[in-house]
Amino acid sequence: MNITDLLKKDTIILQLEANSKSSVIDELADKLDQAGRLHDKQSFKDAILARESQSTTGIGEGIAIPHAKSEAVKTPAIAFGRSKEGVDYEALDGQPSHLFFMIAASEGANQTHLETLSRLSTFLMDDKFRQKLEQATSEDEVIELINQKEQDETEDEDEQTPEQDRYLLAVTGCPTGIAHTYMAADKLKATAKEMGISIKVETNGSGGVKNRITPEEIDKADAIIVAADTKIEMERFKGKPLIQVPVAKGIHEPKQLIERAIKKDAPTYQGGDSSPDEKSDDKGRTGLYKHLMNGVSNMLPFVVGGGILIAISFLFGIHSADPTHEQYNRFAEMLMTIGGGNAFYLMVPVLAGFIASSIADRPGFAPGMVAGLIAITTGIEGASGGSGFLGGLIAGFLAGYLTLFVKKVLEVLPAVFDGLKTVLLYPVFSIGLTGIIMLIINPPLTTLYTGLSHWLEGLGNTNLVLLGIILGGMMAIDMGGPINKAAYTFGIAMLDAGNFNFIAAIMAGGMVPPLATGLATSIFRNRFTKQEREAGKSNYALGAFFITEGAIPFAAADPARIIPSIILGSAVAGGLTMLFDIGLRAPHGGIVVAGLVEGNALLYLLAILIGTIISAFLIGFLKKDLEKE
Repeated sequence: MNITDLLKKDTIILQLEANSKSSVIDELADKLDQAGRLHDKQSFKDAILARESQSTTGIGEGIAIPHAKSEAVKTPAIAFGRSKEGVDYEALDGQPSHLFFMIAASEGANQTHLETLSRLSTFLMDDKFRQKLEQATSEDEVIELINQKEQDETEDEDEQTPEQDRYLLAVTGCPTGIAHTYMAADKLKATAKEMGISIKVETNGSGGVKNRITPEEIDKADAIIVAADTKIEMERFKGKPLIQVPVAKGIHEPKQLIERAIKKDAPTYQGGDSSPDEKSDDKGRTGLYKHLMNGVSNMLPFVVGGGILIAISFLFGIHSADPTHEQYNRFAEMLMTIGGGNAFYLMVPVLAGFIASSIADRPGFAPGMVAGLIAITTGIEGASGGSGFLGGLIAGFLAGYLTLFVKKVLEVLPAVFDGLKTVLLYPVFSIGLTGIIMLIINPPLTTLYTGLSHWLEGLGNTNLVLLGIILGGMMAIDMGGPINKAAYTFGIAMLDAGNFNFIAAIMAGGMVPPLATGLATSIFRNRFTKQEREAGKSNYALGAFFITEGAIPFAAADPARIIPSIILGSAVAGGLTMLFDIGLRAPHGGIVVAGLVEGNALLYLLAILIGTIISAFLIGFLKKDLEKE
């Protein structure tokens, strides 16, 4: 499939009217929608903005490639826009962007479509090709230039690259896997060719791993370059000099990376730690927080699915799952068995297993799961649930680092035992050692956990309200970031311990930011752009379903005014929830689980409404009138 099968004359804008990043996205999405390529324009824009919130797609050198893979796309397509004046698209090099390619990939897009979309990204690395696009005078000329470029590249690929003295390997990957993955790969290959270096690049894109590196190639390689913002299979590179950097460096600093690799200016990868390069700028993805978030993110489906199923079972009566009670209902018992007896029961072991696997890679998973299971099944007499969430956290880190220790000790064995290590030695020693330690430390951990739970339950009303204010405010500080996740994780721990007030305050605090931004755009319309007002409409639904991230585009556009406003409203909602003594057995769902509130449901909705109104009016008061500006 050719690129021009996806880029047509009706999706080309030779002179954009946009003068800002948001208006570029708006104008190109409108063009795709007018051409009949989208099911839902607003949902597609939301997907584009979600990708932009991870990192800008303004890659520099005058290029921006906003892209998303979404169910809102009817037909995979590309929209091209050009601005002669240039637009500040928050590009990585700080320069204005002139060429914009908006890539729309459908959820059902086949591999051919994805490879075609990705091929476009690599073409834009050619300076001469970009200059020709900037000078094109018609839509037909743009299409002809792209067709000619594809033909030239196909002829180049047929040429054989001579053997080189140096042999490098590289791996590229980005969260979406459509553009940056392949741009970094192409830049590394082109630069290596200019330098007379032989290189093979594996891409971890949306269509899976391509050009996979083999064990024989790893043995032969002088060094490895990993330019990726997504999880890569790392253990295979153990014992090799390895440079690990964000994918953007693969695009913008290929020569420096290759020069470092040639000189072997990189630490030898020891395994386990997925961020071995001390020179990496990707600091936000390393350390204890990264391991914890790996556990929490993989645990959440069990928590949300199981918790809501438990909550639904209570709709049939608080004792409806008890066969000996007059409220007994067979369907309610089934829901309770699935949610509480299985999904919720696995919460702590899954948390521990994925924390351990983040630390020690695959060998850490089994000891982490076993240690997590010990945490909730072995404690002290009279304390059901063992050391619960606290024990699971300790179990995950203990299993992970003990597994690293076992792997280090077993390095002394001859190479003939390598095959036995993974299937026999690692599991036996890591599970055994972790299990023994957990059996020893879990009784005192259980005492600590139950004591903490009882202390929190026994807090006076004033202290509980203060705690609700803090937890509610935390939910709005970074909306899905580390602080938000810390508050939510605490709520889950308390829910697991049988205290339902905290998760109620946390959910109220998390619903306020999107609801407040939505309400503000409805009341104070002259303070917001057309695109923001459209996004505000969808925020009513996002807020109602406890999806705090809906407020991120507003906070990113005007953090000084939006973030303090929503923090205050969320804090008020959390404090009022505690003051009204509201409990909730469901960990997620928003309005879906409103009927499952313990206490006065109307007061719970009132707490959320008051927080929303406070934030909305504060936003309206702080923001400037756009028409006057």
